[in-house]
Formats: sequence, structure tokens, C-alpha cells
Amino acid sequence: MRTLRIAMVGAGSGRGQSWMATLTKLSEAGFYDFCALCEVVPEKAEESAKRWRVKAYTNLLDLLDNEPVDVLLNGAPPDANVMVVGMAAKRKVHALTEIPIAPTLPLARFMMEVAKENGVKLGVCEQVWLWAKEQLKRKIIDAGLIGEVTHARLCYTNKADYHGINAVRMLVRSPVERVLGYTQVVKIPPFKERHPMMGDMRYEDRWDFAVMEFENGVTCLFSSPPRTRLSARWDIEGTLGQLFGDNLYIGSQRDCKHYPFVEEYTTVQGERVLDHIRVDTDPPIVFENPYKAYRASDGDEVARMALLLGMHRAITEGVEPVYGAENACRDIEILFAMRESARRGNTWVQLPLTEETDLEKQIEAEFRKVYGHDPREVEALVDTQFLIGGVRYIVANWD
Repeated sequence: MRTLRIAMVGAGSGRGQSWMATLTKLSEAGFYDFCALCEVVPEKAEESAKRWRVKAYTNLLDLLDNEPVDVLLNGAPPDANVMVVGMAAKRKVHALTEIPIAPTLPLARFMMEVAKENGVKLGVCEQVWLWAKEQLKRKIIDAGLIGEVTHARLCYTNKADYHGINAVRMLVRSPVERVLGYTQVVKIPPFKERHPMMGDMRYEDRWDFAVMEFENGVTCLFSSPPRTRLSARWDIEGTLGQLFGDNLYIGSQRDCKHYPFVEEYTTVQGERVLDHIRVDTDPPIVFENPYKAYRASDGDEVARMALLLGMHRAITEGVEPVYGAENACRDIEILFAMRESARRGNTWVQLPLTEETDLEKQIEAEFRKVYGHDPREVEALVDTQFLIGGVRYIVANWD
């Protein structure tokens, strides 16, 4: 087995730490050599380097010039994605980037073109469909327990709506054909903004609603309320039963059996590890954790390992990444179609989109205003400290 040298970009708090924990486990297993990290905030870079025992850089160009890496794992804010992938590709380094893939579809296409021109792989870290419970749902559907899928509902509550779109698409398993969208700005209880340049307090938020029609005849009703304390949820209806959140119901409204998802854990090398997740039907439907030997602790780490091991196969065996750029584009395309539909007075918008939307033009203009460069000028943006949320948040109120 070939060991790939990998570096982490965006090694501050939150998701970066989770990724580095998983990288450490897969390095111990021999798939990767987690050798360096890049974080523009010096204090965070130093702290993470000590914790994970790797070399720290505060400038991506310095890392690429001094470390012979095979692949970059990018966990920096989304506004950085174009720069990170562009800089890596030009040095023949593969890239696995966090989501959303890019602020706009044209920028995502630019990233794909740069990767193709330089002969490197571009993977996207969309984890939701690879969570253990989502893989169990697909096994339930494939076993025919809910019959033919007929309808879906999605409520996503933190404005990272592409995650929910991904989840539903991977369960319905058909392209979205057209989208009808509605949106409105409303007053909310104020909350403090993330960065001084965004103002002090936010007093308004936005809700979105969309009807998504799939080519196979399934319709999904999508709701994205103003930021709330509600939990995200998606339901899949079938001719024999339903998946309501993380519960299976078989039968009709008046006569049904309820099968909650059951998680079981085990211990590997002294650590608590997910063993499997199941529903106790007859026979049971079980999703076994395929990465127990590597100590995948929970359903989310199962997804992280799937993406990283898939990237390893893509590089060493010449196959495609687990979640490629084209799939990631489909997730955000639906959101742009929803807003474009609302802009046109709530009319159906056919997919795929054939031209840049007005919202995408606004987002790219805001990028140039905030950072002083076009996002395609990747070398000029190397030293930039990108905003959390970034221009999608400023213009479209998306995370």
C-alpha cells in the first residue's frame, strides 16, 4: 500500500480538529502521512501543530514549496476554496476540499478546469450522505421496506442547506429536473455578527421555500427557516412505509410498525467505537461500521474516513473520488435555482442552469470588494485571511 503525504489547510477550531483526529488514525493505519498544517492565525497554527505533532505553516505557498505533499485537505472557510485548489493543482498536488465547493457555480467550474488541466484529483468533503445512519437508510430503501419512493420533505435550519439537499438527492437517487422557489427577509431577535466588517448586530434573516421535482417523478418540499433552534430533518415517503428522520415506519397511518434506529458501540484499542446501526425488522437491516479497525468513533467519523480513504483510492488507483466536484455542483445549483426562481416572480427554473444567475454575479462582485481580487487570481490571495461564512453569507445569507 502506498502511503500518501497529506497536509491540512485551515487548522483552527471546529471541523479542522475533527479532520486532523481522523487523519492521525489513518496515518497510524498506513494510508497517509499527516505531515503538516497551514493556518493563517499564528497562535492557532502553533497550538494545532503541538497537538498533532506536525509542522506548522501560516502561508500556503511556503507549505507547498517546502513540503513534498501528495494531497491537501482543505478545511479553510469556503471563500478560500478556489485559492487552495488552484494553488495545489498548479503544483500537481491533489485536493480534497470542504463544502460548499465554491461561492458560485462558475467558480466551481474554474476549480474543476484547473484540476483537470494539471492532472490532479479534486474531491469534495460532503459527509452527510456517508453518515452511518444515512447509509442505513439507503439499505432500508434498497431492501424494499418502504416500497417505491414517492415523496420527500426537507427542513434545514442552519443555512448550510447544501447538506440537506445532498442527503435527499442521495436517497431519491434521481436528478432534479426543475425548481420553484420562494424567499423573504424577516425581522428576527438580534444576534451578534461574525466579523466587524459585517456590522455589529444582525436584525434580519431570510427564509426559503422550494419545490424540487426529480426526473423519476418524486417531489421534495424544502424549507429553510430563519436561523432557529430547531433540528434539521428529512423524511422519505414510500408506498409501503416512511423514513421519518431517524425512524422507520412500515404500514399505513392507522396500522404501522415503528422501528427506531439503534446504535451499538464496541471498544477498539481502548477507545469507544461505533460497531453498527440497525433497525430490528425481521430480518434486521444492519449497517456495519467498515472502519472499526481504524477506530471510527461515530457515524460522522465513518463519513470522514470514507472520504479520505476514497481519496486515497482515487490517487493510487486512478478512480474518481467518493464525492466529486460535479456532484457538489448539483447541490449548490439547486439553491441558486431556488433563488433565481424567486427573483423571476416564483416561476419554474429548469436544471441544469445554462447561464450565471444574478445572485452569483452579486456574490463574485462582493468577493472582489471584500478581498481586493477576483477569486480566480489565486496567487494574489495566498496571504488572505478569509471570513467565516464569507461572501455567500454577506450577499445570500447562506453558510
